[in-house]
Amino acid sequence: MAIPDYQSIMLPLLKLLSDSKEHSFREIVENLSKTFNLNDEERKELLPSGQQAIFDNRVGWARTYLKKAVLIDAPRRGVNQITQRGLEVLAKIPNKIDVKFLEQFQEFIEFKSTKKDASEIEDKIETTNDQTPEETLEYSYQKIRKSLAQDLLNKTVNLPPAFFEKLVVDLLVKMGYGGSIKDAGKAIGKTNDEGIDGTIKEDKLGLDIIYVQAKRWQPGNVVGRPEIQKFVGALAGQGAKKGIFITTSSFTREATEYTPKNETKIVLIDGEKLAQLMIDHDLGVSSITKYEVKRIDNDYFGEE
Repeated sequence: MAIPDYQSIMLPLLKLLSDSKEHSFREIVENLSKTFNLNDEERKELLPSGQQAIFDNRVGWARTYLKKAVLIDAPRRGVNQITQRGLEVLAKIPNKIDVKFLEQFQEFIEFKSTKKDASEIEDKIETTNDQTPEETLEYSYQKIRKSLAQDLLNKTVNLPPAFFEKLVVDLLVKMGYGGSIKDAGKAIGKTNDEGIDGTIKEDKLGLDIIYVQAKRWQPGNVVGRPEIQKFVGALAGQGAKKGIFITTSSFTREATEYTPKNETKIVLIDGEKLAQLMIDHDLGVSSITKYEVKRIDNDYFGEE
């Protein structure tokens, strides 16, 4: 079955704790995954950041909301236990426990109303989807990033050749290649030798050289396997073993699956990857706002 939303987890979580024993968070997650018949793939599905499993995150938020309503408690670090109020709630055999249900408890109302603005934001989140606040933030970020990447690619495709060469230089240097902008700029866009647009140092000391091919093509003009083979042949002609093929377009499946029979190693960067790298390395973009998601540092408070 699909991964349940965090509100659907609340009642099964409370039932799991109905034995009044202490349960660790990991134990709760494992047992609930069986309750919802989740397979390994669903258990391992991560948030966009790749830092936490979606199911673990949703269980965590369900636990937090139940705590705020004083249906469960954490008698000591790392464990959870049902409260007397939680037992009384279960005794009434509720069909569902969700945010609306928890609003009957004053502690939960106070938690939601700590600040008026925060409460309004949370209400909007809860009425629009069943994602946890953390999920909503991450998916919204990815949506903004995807839109930004598309705008970057549209601009990059229409750049003059000289500016595109400069963009490639700036990006590779920001990624740690080429030593300085001056050194890299002398190499890229100057070779034009049998399908090679330039060379760049692999490190600041110049211990190895990487050959570069850059094609500023429109999105519909995909790069096929023949272009990659030509590039590999050009590398062989130079006695080179490392190359980067950058395009504002995309590669055919045959191109991405092509593997040289010799020791040549090539990296293919299509338009989408190029835009993402520009965002990652702050090239052609600027920050307008930053958000940090923080958690309680239990070590600071000396909790065992």
